[in-house]
Amino acid sequence: LFWREVLGWEIDDETHREIALIPNDGTRFQLHFLPVPESKRNKNRIHLDITTVSPEHQAETVDHLLSVGGTYCDVGQAGDEGHVVLADPEGNELCVIEPYNNFLSTCGTFGSITCDGSPEVGEFWAAVLDWPLVWNQDEETAIRSPDGTGPFITWGPPVLEKSGKNRLHLDVAPPPDGDQAAEVTRLQGLGATRVDIGQGDVPWVVLSDPDGNEFCVLTPR
Repeated sequence: LFWREVLGWEIDDETHREIALIPNDGTRFQLHFLPVPESKRNKNRIHLDITTVSPEHQAETVDHLLSVGGTYCDVGQAGDEGHVVLADPEGNELCVIEPYNNFLSTCGTFGSITCDGSPEVGEFWAAVLDWPLVWNQDEETAIRSPDGTGPFITWGPPVLEKSGKNRLHLDVAPPPDGDQAAEVTRLQGLGATRVDIGQGDVPWVVLSDPDGNEFCVLTPR
């Protein structure tokens, strides 16, 4: 419900276990929230960036998110950055990006899925999604939908040591006429590996990218 306030997206399904947020701004994917037994211990490898259009809008956005359950968060920032680091009610970091950020200026409210990661993992995900690399220098990479709309997905250092499974991860799925097993084989050919995170007998397949980040290959849809 906090993230509905952040993005203004609609709730598609709400049960005692899962909430799905459906975009109404042209974003090409949904966000799903499920409870997990593990508590948060370290800084997440993945967080979301929220854009603003003016200093006043940034301040208003921060105030609003604090009023609906966000908190200020210290991840070692110097304090003179233009963005503001907050945490959602479960401690997951997010950034409210400063206005006039040229890189995210063409995005809507949802600016980026921002990941700690190596250039190799950015190149891996470009191949997975068939999205072009729109940035690849200074050990940072970024991809975006081929039509140049929606949020970026970015990777950059430092890549923190991994401790347990990630709290946030990506899901991919073949199209309705696709084949899950063939997709798993394709992704393994790109550098993914199968991993066991205790998922048991489930209809999805859990893989990890070259940096060890888990992701799920769902059934065709």
